[in-house]
Amino acid sequence: MTLNPLLSFVSQVGQRSLQSVREVGYHAALLAEAFYWLLFGHWRRQPVRLGAVFKEAVGVGVNAIPIVALASFATGMMLAIQGIYTLRTFGAEGQVVLGIALSVTREFAPLITGIFVAGRSGSAIAARIGTMQISQEIDALRVIGINPVRYLVAPLLAAMLLTLPALTILSSLVALFGGALYCAGELSLPIDIFFARTFEVLVADDVIHGVLKSFIFAVIVTLIGAGNGFNVSAGAEGVGQATTRAVVLGCIGIILADMVFTFLTSR
Repeated sequence: MTLNPLLSFVSQVGQRSLQSVREVGYHAALLAEAFYWLLFGHWRRQPVRLGAVFKEAVGVGVNAIPIVALASFATGMMLAIQGIYTLRTFGAEGQVVLGIALSVTREFAPLITGIFVAGRSGSAIAARIGTMQISQEIDALRVIGINPVRYLVAPLLAAMLLTLPALTILSSLVALFGGALYCAGELSLPIDIFFARTFEVLVADDVIHGVLKSFIFAVIVTLIGAGNGFNVSAGAEGVGQATTRAVVLGCIGIILADMVFTFLTSR
């Protein structure tokens, strides 16, 4: 009596594992094809248009500036509040600048940027490509000789790789400014002194650490959004499911990638 439920559970685990492996392989192939068109499309006489890249960059990058800046400002201020509260126990409030500077540039700025872009743009990518899939526009592109990955994914990937690092740097500056404002009011620490101390404790590796993460997050958001869009097969309901799945998997992928990257680079 207990054997059948056990076999069913093992079977489900195996099927889910196999599906996960297939999905990882599919996204890896999608990434390879997108890079192929970016690098060699010109020699195939099917280049990725610069205008398409800039159009996507405005959508995924420039239009995301307000929400990323607001979230970063609030995060920087939150770090200052919590840092001062914690360090005051040890009489070391002055060290809060070091904690904010390292936390923002190495962890919080790329993570906040990646998650907000995944929620905002990853869902839009999945919805757009999914709608094209169920309306047979993807098939129409193939019929007229246009590769869908070159036409849809490659410009998005290039735009993400350009804008996400820039958004991460902006996020770092805004978060530091938020922390500086709170420190100015709570510790009477002038903003210019706060930034002077910040630039004293930061080294190039700290900034590079965050920027490198943003490149990885850009790839994750693009591939998961596009991959879920291409795999839509159940009409309008499928588009909704793909959109939700793109956001959830995108955020999970970013957090896991952040954990692995931090572990490998901090040993």
